[in-house]
Amino acid sequence: MRSPIVSPNVRIRHPEHFHVGEGSIVDDFSYFSTRVVIGRFSHVASGCTVAGGVDRTFRLGDFSSLSAGVRIWCTSDDFAHDMVTIVPAGFPPIKEHVITGDVTFERLTAVGANSVVMPDNHVPEGTVIGALSFVPARFSFAPWTVYAGIPVRATGERDRAAVLRQAERFEAACKPSEGP
Repeated sequence: MRSPIVSPNVRIRHPEHFHVGEGSIVDDFSYFSTRVVIGRFSHVASGCTVAGGVDRTFRLGDFSSLSAGVRIWCTSDDFAHDMVTIVPAGFPPIKEHVITGDVTFERLTAVGANSVVMPDNHVPEGTVIGALSFVPARFSFAPWTVYAGIPVRATGERDRAAVLRQAERFEAACKPSEGP
């Protein structure tokens, strides 16, 4: 068993809902204000933000990565139609057009540096997003595809056979060896 590593310089608003799998690493100066589930052997690089409140969940699958400076939003104000402010707990509903939804990255996914992912997105297995990209809310992804741009668009296919072959070797190496 390889213990996860979570930097002491990480801000976790809801630690009771923060779960990190075997062998995963969460680097310095990242911030989390949602429920978080990080799979096995995954990496959240320095300076990432995952925000949206305790009612929302961010999931990062096994063998996946967020590069430095990535911003994941599970909740966002609608800047055109609503006030852009924090409404304290216990207040009646004020805003009318909040953009909200869980964000899930399945296994073998990645997001390049300084990209922004808006709420209510499901990124299927093998999909990657290039650096400096913007993913609008509720974007429709295809598995094993490379996306990039502002807003994102498909730019090519990922080498599924090679990535799965490597994942298989990695998983085999993770199994404890049997003694005599």
